[in-house]
Amino acid sequence: MEYKRDSFIIADDPEKLDLDAICDFLSRAYWAEKRPREVIEKSIRFSLNFGVYDGNRQVGFARVITDYATFAYLCDVFIHEEYRGHALGKWLMESILAHPNLQGLRRWSLATRDAHGLYKQFGFAELSNPASWMEKFDPAK
Repeated sequence: MEYKRDSFIIADDPEKLDLDAICDFLSRAYWAEKRPREVIEKSIRFSLNFGVYDGNRQVGFARVITDYATFAYLCDVFIHEEYRGHALGKWLMESILAHPNLQGLRRWSLATRDAHGLYKQFGFAELSNPASWMEKFDPAK
């Protein structure tokens, strides 16, 4: 899958991913700043990944953890600081939600500290029944 707009491309081709660019951004992201490169590489290997490119330069990324049938977890979404304000985040979300392998899912999930406004535009909302959700969380990992 590949979408083009002006000089920008969104693609799900794992061969196009720039691991150095992804690791650089995630090292500055509040949710992944201490995540080792080996863990990032493994997480990418077992996810459906979306890269955002300006020509050959990777300027954005998102990954979806999914069973392709009922559930998807959206994570590690970023647009490089230099490229914010160009609606690339919205375009990335549109592209992810339109991906043919992600149609018909019953539930999507994500966690965010500061991007609620973006995700609400695409139908995401706070948990309707948070008491039914549980987690096992190890902040050291």
